[in-house]
Amino acid sequence: MKNKAITSRDVDFAKWYTDIVRCAKLAEYSNTKGCVILEPNGYAIWEKIQSVLDKMFKKTGHQNIYMPMLIPENLLKKEGELVEGFAPECAWVTVGGQNVLDERLAIRPTSETLFSDYYSLKVKSYRDLPKLYNQWCSVLRWEKETRPFLRTREFLWQEGHTVHATSEEAEAETLRMLNVYKEFFEKYLAIPVILGKKTEKEKFAGAEYTYTVEALMYNGVSLQSATSHYFGQKFAKAYGIKFLNKDNEWEYAYQTSWGCSTRMIGGLIMVHSDDNGLVLPPNIAPKQVVIVPIGEDENVKQLANKYLGLLTDANICAFIDDSNRSPGFKFAEHEVNGIPVRIEIGVRDLEKGEVTLARRDTREKTNVKADCDIVKTVKNLMQDIQDNLYDRALKRRNLLTYRTDDLKEVENIIKTKPGFIYAHWCGDEACELKMKEIGGIKSRCITDEQVHDGDKCVVCHKPAKYMVVWGTQY
Repeated sequence: MKNKAITSRDVDFAKWYTDIVRCAKLAEYSNTKGCVILEPNGYAIWEKIQSVLDKMFKKTGHQNIYMPMLIPENLLKKEGELVEGFAPECAWVTVGGQNVLDERLAIRPTSETLFSDYYSLKVKSYRDLPKLYNQWCSVLRWEKETRPFLRTREFLWQEGHTVHATSEEAEAETLRMLNVYKEFFEKYLAIPVILGKKTEKEKFAGAEYTYTVEALMYNGVSLQSATSHYFGQKFAKAYGIKFLNKDNEWEYAYQTSWGCSTRMIGGLIMVHSDDNGLVLPPNIAPKQVVIVPIGEDENVKQLANKYLGLLTDANICAFIDDSNRSPGFKFAEHEVNGIPVRIEIGVRDLEKGEVTLARRDTREKTNVKADCDIVKTVKNLMQDIQDNLYDRALKRRNLLTYRTDDLKEVENIIKTKPGFIYAHWCGDEACELKMKEIGGIKSRCITDEQVHDGDKCVVCHKPAKYMVVWGTQY
């Protein structure tokens, strides 16, 4: 039976999304315009994301650091492209206490300036390099239109900032971290992604080039899910990051940055969830198993506690719902909250030596022996759920992936059943802007797919230089 509090996904996708956020108690609107409150359920997902990614970053040699949230205006202006790119989104502090400040302070929209200023003090020799740092923090961007997790004025994220002695090392770092994100999205979030390079128009302000991680939502709209930027020596020259190389000569350093944010939670909702609420992959679910004892029977309680101990000892995050509510209410609540596995222990089933396992992804129930190896059984089920969610998302993405060099067909796809559109491009920004006139289509990324003689630009029909993935975006 469908959850009546949730609008059908196929009727009104935007309303469905908002209903999931509210019903699963992930976030609540605040009286601070454009900002949301991350409720415990939503923040717990972010904590799990942070925990997993932090281990992956540290495994690759990165250390955590923390920069101030306020940036003096003179510091921000040192790199012109960055200022121009972020100027419309900057929020400024002009008064401290009761005094007008001598210089405006920007609330960080991103931290390249702060890291570059810091590196100019700390990097003096090639022996100081590389420096591999990451920061977990919030940033503020004055967005006009907001939506929980996908686009809010203040949001949580991580931003890696590294500095290197050679361009080869910095470019290798850019690709390495791109692939860390890919592994995280596919192994933990069960979201298939495509990787590619942003066009010159869509790259990060101040970067030599930007790589992107693109995911397709259930409704065929693309979500830029993470990015990795190569800066070359742009910021080093602007902020004076110089070092003595092995030949005892002064040289400017090479930098990268890479990041992802709480918008990943929005991606989780839009890729996996259904009309009954949130669906979470077990590998990222803060609570993986709920045990629901039915009735007041002592044997039921004992088995519930036994299962809890075994699962907890096996590092499976489980809990017992022994609240004073009806079983039906409990089942519905745990479904809407996306708990991957539910173990139901009832008197009648126990008399037959059985318990019931319910999986959130398909809502199927199976009976298993009460004396089974519950740890092995649950682990196998969680892996099956994880694999099924990935396979289901991949199948959906493939269904909504098209190839065409016919502009009319592109228009028809966007109007009827949008998705990723692979189409050739000549490299001219005018053609990129022409594509945007069709339902707001933007280039998602340039692929590494080979272009052959005879391939024509989808817009102007001149010889193509690139194969590009196009689509609408959040």
